[in-house]
Amino acid sequence: MTRFFVNKMLCYIFFILSFSLNIFAQKSLPDVQIKNLKEQTISSKQLIGTNQPIIISFWATWCKPCLQEINAISDNLEDWQKETGVKFIAISVDDSRSKARVLTFVNTKKWKFDVYTDENADFQRALNVLNVPHTFILDANGKIIYQHTSYALGDEEEYIDIVRRLKKASTGK
Repeated sequence: MTRFFVNKMLCYIFFILSFSLNIFAQKSLPDVQIKNLKEQTISSKQLIGTNQPIIISFWATWCKPCLQEINAISDNLEDWQKETGVKFIAISVDDSRSKARVLTFVNTKKWKFDVYTDENADFQRALNVLNVPHTFILDANGKIIYQHTSYALGDEEEYIDIVRRLKKASTGK
């Protein structure tokens, strides 16, 4: 390949990535009702407001890649929070039949982050979540900056790199 062709392709890829990130950056978190593990209903808008970046992962108890992703994030979360202040939230998509397993999972895994349920799929529909795991990264103002479906080992490093860039952009450090 010629150097010109490679440069042209890199420019094209950069343009597409920039465009797609700008599309997501324009979208805010929708306002729908979800439940915490105590069955209390809250607005999804209440998830934001910490003035810190947020990672939201849609998952299910029956989804092995979801559990791999959440465990990988959980293993690093304390260090990430010290470094960036990032907040992590897990949204279970388990329906009413399998929802009872969510609390058992959380207690067994000793997860130390907020877990909510979306058993009626209102939040999923509002964000166009079709498959799990589906992960979103929001800036400190609640704007969706990035989203990713599926999970492969190491994806969590991409998430924290994006959070670091957001933190750096907001603080200048």
